[in-house]
Amino acid sequence: MSLHGCDNTNLDHITAVAPADSDNTDGVHIKHVNGLNITNSNIKTGDDCVSIGDGSKNVHLEKLTCGPGHGISIGSLGKYANEKPVQGIWVKNYTITGTSDGVRIKTWPNSPPGTATDIHFDDIIMNNVGNPILIDQEYCASRNCKKAGAPSKVKISNVSFKKIRGTSATKVALKIACSQGIPCDNIEVSDINLTYKGAKEGGAAISECSNVKPKVIGKNIPPVCSGAPHHI
Repeated sequence: MSLHGCDNTNLDHITAVAPADSDNTDGVHIKHVNGLNITNSNIKTGDDCVSIGDGSKNVHLEKLTCGPGHGISIGSLGKYANEKPVQGIWVKNYTITGTSDGVRIKTWPNSPPGTATDIHFDDIIMNNVGNPILIDQEYCASRNCKKAGAPSKVKISNVSFKKIRGTSATKVALKIACSQGIPCDNIEVSDINLTYKGAKEGGAAISECSNVKPKVIGKNIPPVCSGAPHHI
């Protein structure tokens, strides 16, 4: 399902299903919308359960289940010139199961300028999810762009991750990799409890951070950005 150029739209009790191994099968793709509510829905796919593209504002996703698939994605952003800002995104009361990623914001390196701000992930259960919490400002769908050498110019700010709990399929349960050229601002992490499903083989879950100094509230597992931030 694709929603492009819609204003003040409500979707309730939708079901979107595609094979887990099917490419480019976003459950719901959103772009250039203003005022969208998706509630009480179930999405199983081979790509993003919900992907939120440029120009999306005032989007509320609540009481959804996701998986299999690639989780909930803001982006990718910064691939094209003149992309519109992403602003006012709320993802709440979600259950994500068996996906390659959980909740993520992804931007391309060597990008034109852009912004993603006022984005909030709250009260989310992760069941055996790879990369449960991820900001990736070096996103690349191929090997070549990694060699571009220039950081992303998409500014990410005012983002919160709250009450996200469950199990991670990857040792790195929380990764915030912001742009070296334009570091993230006002990132908040609070009350996270993510354990590594493979802990017997590889130890406890860990976090990794770069170019960010997040505000950390409450007790968090794993400890948030416990290593010294680098590149700032």
